[in-house]
Amino acid sequence: MIKRDRSRWLAAGSLAALSLSVSPVAAETLAEAIAMAYASNPTLQAQRAQLRALDENWYQARAGYRPTLSVSGRATWSETTLPGARPLVDVESNSGSAVLSLTQPVYSGGRVASAVSAAEADSLSGREGLRRVEAQVLGQVIQSYVDVRRDQEALRIRQTNVAVLQRQLDESRARFEVGEITRTDVAQSEARLAAAVALLNSAQATLATSRASYEAVVGQSPGDLAPEPPFSHLMPGSIEQAWDLAESGSPVVRSAEYAEQASRARVAGARAEQMPTVALQGQLGYSGLVNPLHTDAYSRALSGSAVVTIPIFSGGQTLSRVRAASERNTVDRLGVENARRTVRQAITQSWSALQAARSNIEATDKQVRAARIAAEGVVQEQRVGLRTTIDVLNAEQELRAAELAQISARRDEYVAAAGVLGQVGRLQAGYLVPEIPRYDPAANFKSLRVTWGWVPWEVPGSGLDGFLVPKPAVIPDRPVPLPPPGGGDRDAALTPGR
Repeated sequence: MIKRDRSRWLAAGSLAALSLSVSPVAAETLAEAIAMAYASNPTLQAQRAQLRALDENWYQARAGYRPTLSVSGRATWSETTLPGARPLVDVESNSGSAVLSLTQPVYSGGRVASAVSAAEADSLSGREGLRRVEAQVLGQVIQSYVDVRRDQEALRIRQTNVAVLQRQLDESRARFEVGEITRTDVAQSEARLAAAVALLNSAQATLATSRASYEAVVGQSPGDLAPEPPFSHLMPGSIEQAWDLAESGSPVVRSAEYAEQASRARVAGARAEQMPTVALQGQLGYSGLVNPLHTDAYSRALSGSAVVTIPIFSGGQTLSRVRAASERNTVDRLGVENARRTVRQAITQSWSALQAARSNIEATDKQVRAARIAAEGVVQEQRVGLRTTIDVLNAEQELRAAELAQISARRDEYVAAAGVLGQVGRLQAGYLVPEIPRYDPAANFKSLRVTWGWVPWEVPGSGLDGFLVPKPAVIPDRPVPLPPPGGGDRDAALTPGR
């Protein structure tokens, strides 16, 4: 069943990604890259399989409410020699038996109910772990996407720089031939061109590295990537709102809270070892000779019993287990606070990086405009003899540096915004690309509720056994606020093919 579910989701995701693609060989938009990674990324697929395996712990714990049936058989042959007897006596005997045993637990003192509650909380924690891995994978998709676009733009800038410096060198050589400038000016142009070619080679290598990273996380080599759309409709309005959203939306915090619930249930399970247990047992047995075999001569034994077991003394082992479970629960309870602080710190860092990148974008925009005007002016002034060759070369270098800083600032702003979304729990495929088929982490768990081995008296039995056992509390999801009607943010959603 697990293989069929995995195959179905892979097929559905792949078809969705293919249907959204403009080009048959490359994901052209960020939404398409996210859709492809969501359907095929091996890290994400492995985490889903791990969650399905974790769900089986709940099924195994639930089996404690169900009857067990076993059959055993035995065939025995013996020979006894009496050496003191005259004449010597050899006594041979054989026997066979078969026993069918049925045991139905009635009350385990809360042991089974505690194990079931702990397993359910573990499964809920596993779902948050899947959300965390999904956010990491999608964060890698976003980062690799903008890295490729940044490096493509950086390569274009480097190519433009080489072309401009080549023209500058040609002009310098021509002017040197007519005696307008010296050999020094030509050498300066040659040196700058050689340095620009070296930087161009480095830019090509950097782009190849970024493309490889993209292919590793998305599953195919990038083509001509479209500009990344903003996701300001998902961003919190302030850092305080981000902290508030993380309290209920961060997968790290929610996973820690479910882990604490699981260890609390295990404390109840350790205490349940001091409680009595009640079970019903029945046996049906047949016994007789194996040789000669006459089954109609076999004797039959049928018995039924109610077994009550009351723990009295365990040498302090049970109390030690209770203390150990309580301390582990204390660790998990403190882990919740530690998770909150860690997420709060990560949000603060991402938010600060976001604000710094936004300021840098504004500053670099002004820098590029001023550097472009300055470069054009220096070229004009050189033509009338007011500037030297080195002035032109320096102005061109400042312009290229400003353009590179500009694209880096835009990349940093986008990655920092994705980091904030990841910490507050909104870097999910359902938020970014709601049109694609989504994997339901609860579907496998629900399918295990009524499956092979289920008995109709399981539900009342669980109610009796779990009367005093804490049940996992599902943490509600906080809905995503919609952008204002008519605002530009609504149009900025990551729409496939946009």
